Amino acid sequence: MALRRFLVEGRVEAGCDEAGRGCLAGPVTAAAVILPPGFDCPELNDSKQLTERARERLRPIIEREAVAWAVAMVSAAEIDRINILAASILAMHRALDALDIRPEHILVDGNRFRPYRDIAHTTIVKGDATMMSIAAASVLAKTHRDELMRNLDSLWPGYGWDANKGYPTAAHRDAIRSLGTTPQHRRTFQLLERPTLFDTADY
Repeated sequence: MALRRFLVEGRVEAGCDEAGRGCLAGPVTAAAVILPPGFDCPELNDSKQLTERARERLRPIIEREAVAWAVAMVSAAEIDRINILAASILAMHRALDALDIRPEHILVDGNRFRPYRDIAHTTIVKGDATMMSIAAASVLAKTHRDELMRNLDSLWPGYGWDANKGYPTAAHRDAIRSLGTTPQHRRTFQLLERPTLFDTADY
């Protein structure tokens, strides 16, 4: 199914999405993207449906052709302090803060959001597979976060973040058992046992 370019034609819409919500380590990352009316990129889709190579190929296209885009993060320490749902929304708000252009409406992937200033918003379940601007945001959030986790892997080697990007793989949990935690680990998450909540919940 082709992605929709807009929810309301002629309106300046910013798509928002996040990445890294279910990870054991690293920040949660969000992007906000405003695309031009005639933007066309047949390969663009929900970042989870794309290969890493495809996401990396799409990132410079989106960054070059977007009317405005921004990426923002909320650290592991902040996540522990305010919880992952609040942190995910805060990351999206920070990305919106960083846009050069003020949108007239915000499109958010999922079903949870908190009002941003006086701008109306619409939440869309599976919006990253429905709306072009949200899909673009999902690609930027994912690729920027993956890049950061590869860099963090060189500072805290042994956890496999260059491969698992902080997600709860068996190897990542085994490394926590043997090496302990780092400042990048989310202490309020269940780090050693496979959780019933963080791997499956839609925050």
